[in-house]
Amino acid sequence: MQPIAVVSNRTPSKKPAAGGLAVALGKILSERDGFWMGWSGQFAEHPQKEAAFETVGGVRVGRLDLTREDCEGYYEGFANSVLWPTFHHRLDLANIEPGLFDAYMRVNRQFAAALKRELSDEHLIWVHDYHLIPLARCLRDLGVENRIGFFLHIPFPGPEHFAAVPHSIDLLRQLAAYDVVGMQAERDVAALKRFAALSKKDWFAAGGQMTVSDRWDIADVFPIGTDPDAFARLLDSKNAKRTATLVRKSIGDRQLILGVDRLDYSKGLPERIDSYERFLEIFPHWRRHVHMLQIAPPSRAQIHEYQEIAASLDVACGRVMGRFAEPDWPPLNYVRRAYPQSALAGLYRAAKVGLVTPLRDGMNLVAHEFVVCQDPDDPGVLVLSKFAGAAELFHEALLVNPHDVDEVAQALDEALKMPIEERQARWKRLNRTARRHSVDNWAASFLKALEKSGEPNAEDGARKGAEDGAKNSAKKGAEAGDPRAA
Repeated sequence: MQPIAVVSNRTPSKKPAAGGLAVALGKILSERDGFWMGWSGQFAEHPQKEAAFETVGGVRVGRLDLTREDCEGYYEGFANSVLWPTFHHRLDLANIEPGLFDAYMRVNRQFAAALKRELSDEHLIWVHDYHLIPLARCLRDLGVENRIGFFLHIPFPGPEHFAAVPHSIDLLRQLAAYDVVGMQAERDVAALKRFAALSKKDWFAAGGQMTVSDRWDIADVFPIGTDPDAFARLLDSKNAKRTATLVRKSIGDRQLILGVDRLDYSKGLPERIDSYERFLEIFPHWRRHVHMLQIAPPSRAQIHEYQEIAASLDVACGRVMGRFAEPDWPPLNYVRRAYPQSALAGLYRAAKVGLVTPLRDGMNLVAHEFVVCQDPDDPGVLVLSKFAGAAELFHEALLVNPHDVDEVAQALDEALKMPIEERQARWKRLNRTARRHSVDNWAASFLKALEKSGEPNAEDGARKGAEDGAKNSAKKGAEAGDPRAA
C-alpha cells in the first residue's frame, strides 16, 4: 500500500482519543507508514521551514510554528473571519480586510515547502479543510506530481455567497489542482458545480484551463461518520454509567432533551432555546415532565462574534428560567464547558430526545453519536435540522427548520409522545445508516477514490477514442484532398 501524508491545520494531541477522525486516520497512517503534518499552535519570530517531528500514538507527527502576524491573517483572519462565516451563509459576519488572503497564501506556501521535504514519489497526500484549500496548487508549483486529495469538513456555500469571498476564482482554481475533492453532502458538490458553471467566463479571464475539471468529476460526496464500536465500548465505561446514573437521579422521571454543540453561531443555539421556550408555552402539559440540558463549550472566544453569541445564549436561557422555573423544577441547565466522550456517551444514552438543530453544518457528528449510543430496547428520538449534512443520511429523524420555533416545538412534542414501536423502527434504520457511514468506511472510500484518480474511466476512454477517431478522419480527409478536412 502507498504511504500517506495527512495535512491539516492542527495535528492530533498526546491525549488519548476515544474515536473519530484522529483515531481513524491514525490507524491508516500506522498501516501505511505515513505521517501527519500541521500547525503546532506555537509562534516563531520567523516562518519555520522544516517541521519538527515526534511520534504520537504510534503516528509520526510533524508540526510547524507560524509567525504571530501570519497566524492572525491566515487562521483568525481569512480562514475564520472570511471563509468560515461565508461558508455558513453569514456574510454579515465576514470581516473582509486587505492582506488576509496574502497571509493565507503565505502559510499555505510554508506548509507546501515543508511538506515537500518529507515526500517520496509514492506518497498519497490527503489535505483537510478550509484552512488549506490552496495547498495542492502550492505543491504543484513546487513540482510535486503526487496524487493529492482534499476533504472539506464544513459546508460549501451557495454560488452567490462564494462569489462574495475575495479571490473566489483563485480558490476555485486551487481546488481544481486536486485529484479528488471530497465533501459532506450532495448539496455541497452541487453548489461547487453551480459556481464553477457560472464562473467560466471569469475563470478563462484569469487564465484557467479547463480539462477534466471542466466537468468537476473530481468532486464527490463522502459523508463522514463516527466510530460506533468505540462508542459501544465507552457506554460500558465507569464514567459513562456514572454520568447516566447521576443525570437520571437528578431529573427523576422527567424526560431529558439533550443538546451538545460548540459555542458557535452556526449551531443555532439561541434559536434552539427559543424553540424550547415555545414548546413549554404551547404544550403546558409537558412542564415539570421534561428537562433540557444544553452543553456548549466555548470556541474561538477571542473573536467578537463568538462573544456575542455567548451573551445571546445567556439571555435566552435566563429568560426561560425566569418564565417557567419552579422551586422544585428547573426547565433547563446550560453548561459552558467540555465533557469527555465517555461522559457524553452516558448522556446520549440517558436522553429521550437528541436536539441537533444547527442553522448550517457540514455533517454534524453529534447526530451520529446520539444514534449509536441509544438503548435498542428503549431508544430516544433524533430531532435534526434539515440544514445539517446528516439530514441527507438520517431520513428517519424528525427533520425540522431550526429558524421555525413552532416547527421545532411541534417536533419535540411528537418525539416525546412517540410510541416505542415507532421509536425502535426509526432507530434501527438510523443505526444501520450510522454504521454504514462510519469514520473508518469514510476514510477507506476516500482513499480508494484517490488511488483510482489517475486511472482513466470509461467515459474518458470513450471521449479520447472519439477525439482520436475525429483526428484520424480529418488527417485521412486532408490527405485525400477532402475540402471539409481543411
